[in-house]
Amino acid sequence: MGKVAAGITVSLDGYVTGPNDGPACGLGVGGERLHYWVFGGPWRYDSSERGAPTGEDKAWLEGALGATGAVITGRSTYEAAGHWGDKNPWAVPVFVVTHRPAEQPAGGEFIFVDGLPEAIERARAAAGEKQVHVIGGAEVIRQALAAGLVDELTMIVAPLVLGGGKHLFEGFSDSVEFEHLGVRQSPFATFIDYRVKR
Repeated sequence: MGKVAAGITVSLDGYVTGPNDGPACGLGVGGERLHYWVFGGPWRYDSSERGAPTGEDKAWLEGALGATGAVITGRSTYEAAGHWGDKNPWAVPVFVVTHRPAEQPAGGEFIFVDGLPEAIERARAAAGEKQVHVIGGAEVIRQALAAGLVDELTMIVAPLVLGGGKHLFEGFSDSVEFEHLGVRQSPFATFIDYRVKR
């Protein structure tokens, strides 16, 4: 079975969204800047124009996607992303952790699961030898780390200060140690890879 990896983009002050995130403003006010690395530079919620990653950003993204056999996300991220237009943006199964699994949408693009342990179990079975990638939001990643379900964590640090929003480790009281695995950097982000120490 493959490893469970988690990855999330944070600002220098530790926020994974700007203030007032939600549908049509998935990363919050000013939060678009967190994902400049994904789109090759500036982009806006109110524009359908998106660029593509280049250089180190592209290399990291392609490596992560190529190694991934299943994705786990939280319900709030799913909602804030506008259900990704009801189309799975990855070519692998996507499991949405929710307390309302009965609201499973038609079409099978996303699989609603009641609870993180079940999501991990089902995602591992679906991924086979490939990794399971937990993309967030912050609450799902905190739960996965606290439960000892994550093998590796990538912190993608965007060079900006948001000053508010959702904090990655807000309320996190568990002690977790990490081993540094590597770092790469681009004009838009610094990718720091860690192994979770058991």
